Amino acid sequence: MRTAVEGLSLRFADAADVPLILVLIRELAEYERLSQEVVATEALLRETLFGTRPVAEVIIATYGAEPAGFALYFHSYSTFLGRPGIYLEDLFVRPHLRGRGIGRALFVCLAQIARQRGCGRLEWSVLDWNEPAIRFYESLGAKPLDDWTTYRVTGAAMEELANQ
Repeated sequence: MRTAVEGLSLRFADAADVPLILVLIRELAEYERLSQEVVATEALLRETLFGTRPVAEVIIATYGAEPAGFALYFHSYSTFLGRPGIYLEDLFVRPHLRGRGIGRALFVCLAQIARQRGCGRLEWSVLDWNEPAIRFYESLGAKPLDDWTTYRVTGAAMEELANQ
């Protein structure tokens, strides 16, 4: 994958990257003050990302020889557009490497993938308190969807719902 940032390379992850992906997920969770939420294991990531039915894809960013960050995404679908979309679950650039264009390069790459795959949109969520990320996203031309609220069912609530 081409990038305009000197010293930066982007590539699709493979199964050998699972330990690195988990390290980056844990670093992201620490930054987001959500470390207690991470229950992912290398075995789970290996199965869900590279197993018989992969459900998401990962792009690894390397700056020089150092792993710099990642983007983990999957396909969604818009009934209104009648086309697939890409949902960016996580984008993370290690704090000491921020401000070098790595995050922007990851977004450019995602937009190119979306275009190549005929996707109608690229979307993601951001924590309300994460002002640096919000400013960055707005600099890319992203607009918040103020009239939408995200809901989630997980854990015991999901089990209870499934058992009805």
